[in-house]
Amino acid sequence: MIHLFSSIFLRVSIPTKNCISKMSSSILSDVLSFSVAAAEKGGEIVRQVLSTGKLGVLEKTGINDLQTLADRRVSDVLQMSFCKSFPGLRVISEEGNHYFDEAGPKKFIVSSSKSQNPYCVPEELQNVSLEDITVWIDPLDGTKEFADGFLERVTVLIGIAVQGKAIAGVVHQPYYKRDGNMGRTLYGAIGGKVEINFVKQSPSKDGKIIVTTRSHSTKIVDEVINTLNPSEVLRVGGAGYKVLMLLDGQADAYVFPTPGCKKWDTCAPEAILHALGGRLTDIWGNNYLYNFDVQHINEWGVIASANANDHQSLIEQIPEDLKKQVRDCYKNKNLTLLDLVLYFFYYQIYKLYLL
Repeated sequence: MIHLFSSIFLRVSIPTKNCISKMSSSILSDVLSFSVAAAEKGGEIVRQVLSTGKLGVLEKTGINDLQTLADRRVSDVLQMSFCKSFPGLRVISEEGNHYFDEAGPKKFIVSSSKSQNPYCVPEELQNVSLEDITVWIDPLDGTKEFADGFLERVTVLIGIAVQGKAIAGVVHQPYYKRDGNMGRTLYGAIGGKVEINFVKQSPSKDGKIIVTTRSHSTKIVDEVINTLNPSEVLRVGGAGYKVLMLLDGQADAYVFPTPGCKKWDTCAPEAILHALGGRLTDIWGNNYLYNFDVQHINEWGVIASANANDHQSLIEQIPEDLKKQVRDCYKNKNLTLLDLVLYFFYYQIYKLYLL
């Protein structure tokens, strides 16, 4: 089946009087404008792969950590596109900084001439250099949702960090409406221009609605959520989609207090949420850094609030002993990984000298 598609462009950032003119340009505005075109091309590829009925599903680390042909193909196209248009730009993709198929995606490559959405960045970011920027790509956020048929939860995420801070981002939903005939693209930068065709919705005031993971829940996740005394808990996949639920007024907070999601899952959503008056941090209330050389895992979990004014209160409601369990959980994961590395190292020595 061929899915028709029409884009809804939603500029989602805080207005400022010191915004560069739409006709002027900076490297950051060029990268953001290009990211919009690239993310939408990624959505086109996702729909094309689904239309064939051949998803090419692979398990990366387990049944809840999947990769599909769409993940691989979008990753190839986006990395090639950025490399061609911005030589030297530091790009990190979930599927690795390598190509699965260099020949296949060439017809999908996005050129800078395809970027038709000039974006107005705040004056203080006008002189950002290419070396200051790191782009974080999740070619298909919500892969398990995609494989299980929850298409509206699928997003293409491109986050832009400047000197380690999530500054701008693109969140593209290839399947915005349940019938699959419409998608939308949200993009913006902190301190940039805002269009009035997007209005952030507020959830019902009758209680606190929390959204959390569908497939990666743990005892700690459930215990933390229970301490927050929510009126309702929604369980869905995809970090990008969960943040969209905050913006759409379907939930008050996104709670995932355990190591699991990565920087490419949160860079773009964090920037857009921040631009619209929300907040995303770790379980201690600290911001994550998105420098090129940081570890990819969000080691202290993710807590996000639709309203930044409510965020600190949410953090303080989580008992210290539970926060320490999250810390210990991360340390144990690191220890397990270290054990595996050492085991592999010693096994190679054993084979070399004793076998």
